[in-house]
Amino acid sequence: MTGEPSCKDEARVGQQGTLSYQWALRGSRPPAVRDNRHDWAYIFGAICPARAVGAAIVTPGVNSEAMTIHLAEIGKQVGAGWHQTGGRLTVPDNVTLLRLPTYSPELNPIENVWEYLRGNKLSRCVWESYDDIVQACCDAWNWLIADTLRVASITTRKWASVSN
Repeated sequence: MTGEPSCKDEARVGQQGTLSYQWALRGSRPPAVRDNRHDWAYIFGAICPARAVGAAIVTPGVNSEAMTIHLAEIGKQVGAGWHQTGGRLTVPDNVTLLRLPTYSPELNPIENVWEYLRGNKLSRCVWESYDDIVQACCDAWNWLIADTLRVASITTRKWASVSN
């Protein structure tokens, strides 16, 4: 989409999650829960910073079928690319895949979205089931995407604009 580049990536959420930083008195060690079970879901998310809109799906794994479904949703809602191309993906006509350099998450603003969601909604949690993890992912994404000013603030990069 000319003039409106979008960012897309996936993030794993669930048991055995990462702990995030939290405010506390210097020298104190606030308690934090951590789940030692092994179950998780993946959020595939895409955001258009210029319009502060997004599209996401939550899946049990990362594969070409899930990515094809997500690319179709991005084509409807956002317009974006993915960092891995492949012959098995079906890419909508209005989506252009742009390969980012490997090991450079700082170039993809969606990484800031995952950090923000983990820091505010998806850390220090213990979920009883896979369905609870999926629900937490959906709730966190919907909570964020409803705040258009926050979405634009987290994902806008002046150097990432595309013009005619």
